[in-house]
Amino acid sequence: MEDSVARLHIKENELDTQGLLNPVRVKEHFPIFNNNPLTQGLSYLDNAATSQKPESVIQAMDDAMRLYHSPVNRGFYPLAEQTTDKYEQARERLGAFIGAVDLRSVIFTPSATDSINQVAQGFLLPRLSAGQQVWVTRMEHHANYLPWQQACEQAGATLRIIELNEHGELALPSESELFSDTTAMIAVTHTSNVLGVTNDIQWLCSKAKAKDIPVLIDAAQAMVSNKINVNELGCDFLVFSAHKMFGPTGVGLLYIAPTRIEQTQPLRLGGGMVDFAADSIAETTWSDAPHRFEAGSPNLVGAVGFAAACDFVDSIGQTHAKNHIHALATRLYKALSCHQNIHIVTPSAHLASGIVSFYHNDIHAHDLAQIMGDANVAVRAGHHCAQPLLRHLGVSSTLRISISIYNTEADIQAALSAIENAEEIFA
Repeated sequence: MEDSVARLHIKENELDTQGLLNPVRVKEHFPIFNNNPLTQGLSYLDNAATSQKPESVIQAMDDAMRLYHSPVNRGFYPLAEQTTDKYEQARERLGAFIGAVDLRSVIFTPSATDSINQVAQGFLLPRLSAGQQVWVTRMEHHANYLPWQQACEQAGATLRIIELNEHGELALPSESELFSDTTAMIAVTHTSNVLGVTNDIQWLCSKAKAKDIPVLIDAAQAMVSNKINVNELGCDFLVFSAHKMFGPTGVGLLYIAPTRIEQTQPLRLGGGMVDFAADSIAETTWSDAPHRFEAGSPNLVGAVGFAAACDFVDSIGQTHAKNHIHALATRLYKALSCHQNIHIVTPSAHLASGIVSFYHNDIHAHDLAQIMGDANVAVRAGHHCAQPLLRHLGVSSTLRISISIYNTEADIQAALSAIENAEEIFA
């Protein structure tokens, strides 16, 4: 993608004397902060929902529309062949980003949610039966909860929940229970979108692999500041989306381990994914992976933007990103801890995610978010598509501040000042 992606290279003045990112310099790569009246002075702290997009990603997508846009895998003329090459180069870039050794395993989807549904319905359901169990955790996003719940109800299987301990971390059941002969699937988030807790997925995958129990990892919140190598991890499935890692909306990735490809049936059927469409579905033959899982016209612009986002993340450096995010989250956590009416649900040991969630004893999260929004501080309030978790916490909603590479000390101070202002209003 080097010919179409203007990669960001960290310069000396984008790192401070301690090797941390200079967010003011990094922020200059994001046009939205300079080109919309609503973003002037904005402290954008809703990055766990979606991140902003750097110029390099926008330019790559613009190039895809202006310079080489035509049908992917549909034509034999030079422009169509060039377009197909660009699409497949994007696949190669995503494969390299996650350490996939077989590009058949790298599948573009509309979202991480769609990826999970593909696995639940196309892999799990055909082999799931009554008496078996599927394990998820209490901290899952609805996207990694509802598809498994549905599959279990369809098959008469049991959905089991890995509960949390008093620290908000997984309270794992015994290995004999979790990795039993009746366990058909384990689906777990890498990093919670509410608690910010990062789970020990390496241990989980290793133990499950020894029992040939398939594992799906939801890495949607993890890709900016965690290097994930699927080959080393040994997971069966991994999903994430572009829009949380500086890429476009409407495109996600599904990784299927080579040993699970033939065990997974396509969920979405249509053009471009069959070698032979017979008069009966039983006689229809699918194309080779990954194309059998990508029915319809491929999202060229999304795939190219996704690849450019990988370039951007690599150029920033995931270690640099994590250090910067962790430092700001720590400062925020310490300041919030001094507010006697604020209850923080994010464990202090997991601030490297940049997610700090809390609720106020006297001010509803929605009211607090509205007041902060009026002060030009963008945060998220609600159940965050994790209602089973909030029921466990005993609250209907929390306020979530989520930090990224372009956030500054001033953004943290703006959030704290807005909270103090809200307390004065409701006093």
